[in-house]
Amino acid sequence: MDKVKDFFEFLNNSTTSYQTVMECENRLIQAGFIKLEMQEVWSISGWGKYYIKPYDSMLVAFTAAKEMHFLDRFKIITTHNDSPCFKIKPNPEIKEGNVIKLNTEVYGGPILNTWMDRPLSIAGKVAICSEDILKPQIKYLDFEAPLLTIPNQAIHLNRKVNEGMELNKQTDMLPVLGILDESEEIKGYFNKRLAELLSINAEEILGYDMYLYLKEEAELTGANKEIICGPRLDNLAMVYASFYSLINTEPNPKDIQMAVCFNNEEIGSTTIEGADSNLLSIITERIVLSFNKNREHYHRMLKNSFIISADAAHAAHPNALGKNDPTNIVSLNKGIAIKNSAKKSYATDCETSAIIMQLCKSCNLRYQSYVNRSDIPGGMTLGPVTAKYLPIKTADIGVPMWAMHSARESMGKEDFLDMIKLMEVFYGL
Repeated sequence: MDKVKDFFEFLNNSTTSYQTVMECENRLIQAGFIKLEMQEVWSISGWGKYYIKPYDSMLVAFTAAKEMHFLDRFKIITTHNDSPCFKIKPNPEIKEGNVIKLNTEVYGGPILNTWMDRPLSIAGKVAICSEDILKPQIKYLDFEAPLLTIPNQAIHLNRKVNEGMELNKQTDMLPVLGILDESEEIKGYFNKRLAELLSINAEEILGYDMYLYLKEEAELTGANKEIICGPRLDNLAMVYASFYSLINTEPNPKDIQMAVCFNNEEIGSTTIEGADSNLLSIITERIVLSFNKNREHYHRMLKNSFIISADAAHAAHPNALGKNDPTNIVSLNKGIAIKNSAKKSYATDCETSAIIMQLCKSCNLRYQSYVNRSDIPGGMTLGPVTAKYLPIKTADIGVPMWAMHSARESMGKEDFLDMIKLMEVFYGL
């Protein structure tokens, strides 16, 4: 299989966190994984393949130990499936003359100007009327077509734009949906478009979580096609790599191999679908109890277990080398980045770093050390957050990228393929 081509197809289908989970779920089903429901009693057999969708934007998949009586440890890879973007507000229609715009709110920390003058579409989920008040019907949809754009001002009207311009999130970043007749009523216009796509009446729509996404495909760039450039690489590259590796690795006789993708990392993870929750600890404990083991056995297993927290890493920018740590320069296609922080914004320590190094050496993969420049604070990723609830040794690693949080990001093709290989080796230990 051409993994890069398959990854591009995965990206095209994974336009929001909901669509990403559905795409992963489809691939798991095709590979023979069985769904477990949170509200039901779990029946797990040795060497089985299972997945759990606790909520529609979070997914956990695992393969069970063949020799259940020797159940020894978890090998877990955590990722997140959300990317910085724009969320459409309720009652979003704004009319300026004959132009209709949508009122949006910024989600996460996008590089705003990279979203301008690009073809944009809309995807997400819609809640509609139901007989059970506590269970609205949920529909998922993706317009797929390039519906919108956020237009720049012409340089003739903004002569100092190349000297730097602060963009106002409420006024400068509103996407244009179309040109209407000036007499046309715009109230409810967006709901009508949603209803048309869902083949329902607009009055049935109670609410929605709809997001803009870049309607452009990923490409191989560079003189030798050595760079992957595309939308949502942070962090769908790691989601793809972890689930691909789990699907293509045989279950281990004594271990539980697990891939987890959380939502809402870009806004702090403090949601029911995010990593800052005890949900993963509940799931891992339930798996062990399903093997007729007790809580004491579960707690002993945690001591033997290991987590790889996989998220994007900053590569040294060729036009801004001074932004990087002077003795730890991370480059594209020079290896997987092992992320360290004295502030523990990454969970890696010398012990867990050594584990990743030895994994890389065992399969002839290169690795690099990443630390933030001391006067430029970096962000926090999943490792320290999951450690609050699962006391398991953890390493934060990632594929180096340029322009993280841009509408289009860039990473090395070889680094991406090496990450898949590393994950396969990790699951196969």
